[in-house]
Amino acid sequence: MDQFYLSLISGACAGTSTDLVFFPIDTIKTRLQAKGGFFHNGGWRGIYKGLGSCVVGSAPSASLFFVTYDSMKRYLPTTISQPVNHMISASLGEIAACLVRVPVEVIKQRTQTGMGTSSLSNFKHIITNQSGEGVIRGLYRGWNSTIMREIPFTVIQFPLYEYFKKRWSTNSLQSSLCGSLAGGIAAAVTTPLDVIKTRIMLSKEGIGAVELIKTLVKEEGYGALFRGIVPRTCWISAGGAIFLGCYEVVHTNLSS
Repeated sequence: MDQFYLSLISGACAGTSTDLVFFPIDTIKTRLQAKGGFFHNGGWRGIYKGLGSCVVGSAPSASLFFVTYDSMKRYLPTTISQPVNHMISASLGEIAACLVRVPVEVIKQRTQTGMGTSSLSNFKHIITNQSGEGVIRGLYRGWNSTIMREIPFTVIQFPLYEYFKKRWSTNSLQSSLCGSLAGGIAAAVTTPLDVIKTRIMLSKEGIGAVELIKTLVKEEGYGALFRGIVPRTCWISAGGAIFLGCYEVVHTNLSS
């Protein structure tokens, strides 16, 4: 099978399986990070709210990432070192994935925190411009902060993953464990960036990252930047095992 389709199908399977399994943890993390805290934003109720948008967006988002990542790893000049190759490839992969991921995250997180009755109602609210900010600006609210989160995350995760895999992995299970360890480290380090992204996406009015950080620290203290670090690290650590492990299994089976 052509490498393009291998990456496309493997990425779709990896993204969908991971998001479906760990969606409740993502909801908990989002509600912890949102202004007002966990119980103010829904507590334990409706833990699967927003799942519809997640299911729709998981496959194309993950496919875009791996198609770009695998392609760039092959086409970047061989004169650059492997870690730099992986950093550049993963960063470009994240930018491509965010074309789908950002609108999905906006709709999903608003639904998770009770800002609409369903993913569909939030989608209609944006595309009919009821918020008055324009359809594109509404769907891509938080684009800059998402890229600001994803690139540092992936620059940490994928070189670590490739390094761990090269050192310790001889099968799909070991690749999964390498993905879990790399994802957990990257998730913990980039939690403040995730908090900023979540607050921007959920704000009723457009707000810049710098202004938001100043307000957040003034009103809630520096500790607010690390809200949700435990569920985020657990979710991405376990999710990294499924995401990268599933990718390796599907990719290996299809290419054999």
